[in-house]
Amino acid sequence: MRIQPKDVWRAWAEIRVSALKHNALALRARALPDARLFAVVKADAYGHGVEIVVPALNEIADGFAVANLEEARQVRSLSPVIPVLIMGPALAEERGAIAEAEFLPTISSFEEAAAYAQYAREKPVAVHLAVDTGMGRIGVLDRDVLSVVRAIAALPGVRIAGIGSHFPVADEDPEFTIEQSAQFAELVRELRVEGLVHGPSHIANSAGVLGFPAASQDIYRAGLALYGVSPLQEYQSLLQAVMTFKTRVTLLRDVPPGSSISYGRTFVATQPTRVATLALGYADGYRRHLSGRGAEVLIRGRRCPVLGRVTMDQVMVDVTEVKDVVPGDEVVVLGRQGGAEISAAALADLAGTIPWDIFTGIGRRVARLPVE
Repeated sequence: MRIQPKDVWRAWAEIRVSALKHNALALRARALPDARLFAVVKADAYGHGVEIVVPALNEIADGFAVANLEEARQVRSLSPVIPVLIMGPALAEERGAIAEAEFLPTISSFEEAAAYAQYAREKPVAVHLAVDTGMGRIGVLDRDVLSVVRAIAALPGVRIAGIGSHFPVADEDPEFTIEQSAQFAELVRELRVEGLVHGPSHIANSAGVLGFPAASQDIYRAGLALYGVSPLQEYQSLLQAVMTFKTRVTLLRDVPPGSSISYGRTFVATQPTRVATLALGYADGYRRHLSGRGAEVLIRGRRCPVLGRVTMDQVMVDVTEVKDVVPGDEVVVLGRQGGAEISAAALADLAGTIPWDIFTGIGRRVARLPVE
């Protein structure tokens, strides 16, 4: 996104590069010593701006992980050397470009492997095989892995360069996760004994590497934790918040008792109230589901309640108790201001969603700005 002069920013997200690097190194310290970090930068680096995140992690990460070909191309333009793993299945029309660019596609079947094999030129196409050990989203069922891998090994134009799976409940069910990790490790061992897989294995996400370091194996794929939110609350102190989401006061109005605010008249003032209008709404990623849920913003270090329903482009807040507020004042809707903080986890709880959704829902007209 084009960065505008500061005096015309209406809503923006400040991205602390130092915090991003701190989190990456904290995850390295948590993982097995020889495990490699693949930074998950899909969905515009979880809404933090891939143009900021990839260069910042270029000297720390061992690889990047994305969802699709378009994202892989964007990462490659920012980091031409580091491997890029495409974690989602490709469309048939995308496979030739993936093979030509030497991205690492994820496959879930013999048929996908055979489709990539036709694009082999001077060397086989390197792929990562996904194994379904409980996620149920992609991957070969674990009971079928041996037969599928043997069939793929007979293809001359493709090479299994890695094998991975995914934790569905590493932040909820430690017993299942430990069992799942052990089963996957045993499966990988069997494949290596037969000489069918020589590349790295990977199963751990952010919750996996934080809560179950031994599961980090050869590679761990870290997403949310890189951006300062631990899926396991007990490890939150290891991480630093990366994003501060800001807007500005555009208008101040004093309304008498009986005045209604926003659509549906869900808020009616019971006393004289000073109302500030803010320059963002649900189109910018400030969720409509925050309406009437006790949401607050920070102005001059004070918590100010959101009034009525969040609208597409504007939000109204109560600044009656905050002195000297003027149009143009900075407002923090996510992050820290003074001694107060609104965390992504707290905002997600109010909106009835998860931090991943809060970050990735921040709109395109919100500038992402690197700060130190």
